[in-house]
Formats: sequence, structure tokens, C-alpha cells
Amino acid sequence: MRRTLYILLSNPLSAIGLFLVTTVVFAAVFADFIAPFPSHRGAVVDFSNFNQPPHWPNIFGTDLVGRDVFSRILYAYRISLMLGVVVLAIAVPIGVTVGLAAGYLGGWAEFVLMRLTDVFLSIPPLVLAMSVMGLLEPTLTNGMLAVTTMWWPWYARLVYNVTRSEAQEGYVLAAEIIGASRLHIMFREILPNCVPSIVTKMTLDLGFVILIASSLSFLGLGVQAPTPDLGSMVAEGGNYLPDSWWLTVFPSLAILIAVFGFNLLGDALRQVLGSDQ
Repeated sequence: MRRTLYILLSNPLSAIGLFLVTTVVFAAVFADFIAPFPSHRGAVVDFSNFNQPPHWPNIFGTDLVGRDVFSRILYAYRISLMLGVVVLAIAVPIGVTVGLAAGYLGGWAEFVLMRLTDVFLSIPPLVLAMSVMGLLEPTLTNGMLAVTTMWWPWYARLVYNVTRSEAQEGYVLAAEIIGASRLHIMFREILPNCVPSIVTKMTLDLGFVILIASSLSFLGLGVQAPTPDLGSMVAEGGNYLPDSWWLTVFPSLAILIAVFGFNLLGDALRQVLGSDQ
């Protein structure tokens, strides 16, 4: 851990990525204490202070019903990170299991599992998520389901490629000779060697999940009002450009910071862990 942290901090870009990710996570976790107006995350109306440009104490201005934009961005970060973590917590085990089984077992298992994976990969991610959300009620839970549907195949393909390579290594052949079960070989022998690639991709994907979720909300298919969401805030503010520029600019910058931070950190981890992905 010390070596990894030293390498991350010694590179200016990776240090910036680590700082941005830490800032986003800190803002999301401690939003209740940082937000100047915690109650503005919900259905609050303050018409005496509506649509105000940045000023103190509303440093990012207020929206069309008088809610503090800065406070809502902090809580939107919490929603976005929670969605990203839950999506990856579901998608990664599914994709890893499919990839391990297809790569190690081969034969019909490989053919069926990888053709199924290819079917999902052939559909543009946002289109697939929109299709799922179009069939379901636009809620946070269904949004997680929609994004998960499009995310597991990437991990299946990643782990499949690594497993195909590792299955020919000597330690796998030695485990087979001593009579180790297939499950033991897949999850105790091969999987640990897939971890660097998986961790790197998960770090990169957190930013992309936030971007996809914001895109769905921008189209009205994600988190619904009054729950704060970065995509819906950008969509609402876009109707009042350029006069009320702060309604769109600050949520857009919040998305940029999160995605940029996770991408820089993911690239740094790829170098530290020696991953090819």
C-alpha cells in the first residue's frame, strides 16, 4: 500500500486523479455536514430566493424554486456514487463468473456464454439502458438494473481473455495433476491473477457509470425529482441558458470532475498494478 501510494503521488496526473476522487467521495459521504442547506435535497420551495446567481451563502446560485445548487450537487454525488458502487457490485461478480467459466471450461460452455456476451456487447450501451428503462418505471432501482444489464458483459470479455491465457500456465496444470476441482482452479488459482485487470477496470468504470446514469437522467429516464441528480439538473438548467448559466455549468462541472478523476486514477492503477486493460 505504501509503494502504491508513493507511485500514485509521484505522478502529477495520478495525484490529481486521486485528489479529485477523494474530494468527490468526501463530498458525497459528508454531504449532511458540508451542505449549507441540507433540506434543499428534497421538495423545498423558497420563492423569495429563486433563480439567484452565485452569491453568499449560495455560492453556486439557486434553482428555479429557490434551492441551493451547491447543496443539491453534493447530494447528487451521493446518489451517483451509490448507483456506481451497486451496479459494479452486481455486474462484476456476474461478468467474472461468466468469463472464468467460458475461458477455463471451453467447449459448449465457452460457445454459449461468449455468444451471449457478444449479443449484449453488440448493442450500444446507452441504447440498451434506454430500452430497459423504457420498459420500467424511471426510479433509482430500475436505473441501477438498466445500467447493470449493459455492464456485466465487459467484465465477462475481460476475464475470459485473461483466463484463456492463464489456463495454459504451469500452476494451473499442477493443480489439475493433484486433482483440484474446477471450481478451486477457477476461483482460487486463476481469479487472483485477474484481480489487477478487474480493479483497474472498476476504477475506470465508476466514472463511466456516473456518466451513463447522468445521461439517462438528462433524458428523463433516471432519478426523478425532487431527488437531486446531476443529469436532471443539467437538463433543467439547459432550458434557461444563457441567462441562468449557473443551473447548467456547475452540475456539468461536477460530472466532469468525477469522470476525469476516476479516469486519471484508473490509468495510474493500470501502471501500478501492471494491468494490460
